[in-house]
Amino acid sequence: MVNVLPSYAATSSSTPITQRPPLNGHSTSSSSDDVARTKILLLGLRRAGKTSIQQVLFNQLPPKQTFYLETTMRIVKHTYDSVVPLEIWDCPGNITVDTLGAPLSQFATMIFVIDIRDLYNQPISRLVEFIVAAYEKNPNMSLEVFVHKAEKLQEDDKIENFRQIHERVSDRLLDISTEYEQVQLNFHLTSVYDHSLHEAFSKVLHKLIESLPYLEDLLNVFCANSQSPKAFLFDTTSRLYIATDASPVDSATFNLCCDYLQMLNSFGSLYKSATAGTRESLSTTPLPSDSSTSSLSPSTVSSDSIIPTESTPPQVSTTTRPPRDLFYPSASTCLHPSTPGTTLTYHLITPQLALLALLPTSVYEGRRGLIEFNVVFFREGVQEICQVEKETRTGG
Repeated sequence: MVNVLPSYAATSSSTPITQRPPLNGHSTSSSSDDVARTKILLLGLRRAGKTSIQQVLFNQLPPKQTFYLETTMRIVKHTYDSVVPLEIWDCPGNITVDTLGAPLSQFATMIFVIDIRDLYNQPISRLVEFIVAAYEKNPNMSLEVFVHKAEKLQEDDKIENFRQIHERVSDRLLDISTEYEQVQLNFHLTSVYDHSLHEAFSKVLHKLIESLPYLEDLLNVFCANSQSPKAFLFDTTSRLYIATDASPVDSATFNLCCDYLQMLNSFGSLYKSATAGTRESLSTTPLPSDSSTSSLSPSTVSSDSIIPTESTPPQVSTTTRPPRDLFYPSASTCLHPSTPGTTLTYHLITPQLALLALLPTSVYEGRRGLIEFNVVFFREGVQEICQVEKETRTGG
């Protein structure tokens, strides 16, 4: 009797990608586009929380609604555009190395999600199976383990279960071969109900950004010249931090930045640039006609709008208006009103990236012009790096 392996052929989505609306301002593109995307393999048993992670991070799904998500039955490819164009493979719970349908050498990172309450052998055995296969076929692959749904347990139980899962995975690998002792495994304690998921996925993303050292250098220079104790470069939609300066990341500061960015995202659609609206109205204003020219002063009449005479044939204006300048909004909030005080600032750097920095209130209020000057140079540097990344990916 021949055993036929089930097929889990990859599908773009239950709805064709070209028919889906853009995800939070980021255009969705199929795997056939010209951009070379970095692939992430998202694995785990059924109901471990794989799809919840993807939806909360990249589709801004409220955590309370993750309970109603359907079980993933086939491989679904999700694309996301940021500094690094991503292609995330959301796999069903019963997927194996043989039924994956693609070589592991295609993937830059593997994320295995384990329910923190599941201490049994099945998820650990599946994880070890993929680790062994990845080590043989793609030794450079980043191996990440998300011990998920941490909100289900009390603090002491949470730490104990996390430790047990870590030890069991390490012991199982050593039982197979001492060679796997050098495998670099990264464990993260995550939950969709706090910012631990954003912080963990940010660390995963850092390993995929080749230009990360240059972004960090720009942030270090900005902090030194602006007297900023901490600064982050965030992806505005997913609220993942792309880079930060050399000072250690404090969870409280990171959570504060995430909350502030979420608030700005929620209310940002209510505001628009007054100057941008003025430029748009000016660009749509028709050129003065014969009847309106007489009411204009000579200084306001251009050579292209002079009334034609018999000796002057009518001419059509071929001048093109310059493109509108991009609008880069900024915001700030005072965290500690007492002296000396701390101010959290927000500056949009690119349509997808924003700079969030902590500044002493006295510096922000007294040297506002210098801060804005430093932001302009920081913005130019980041935009140049992003342009180089884009040209490298598209082969342009």
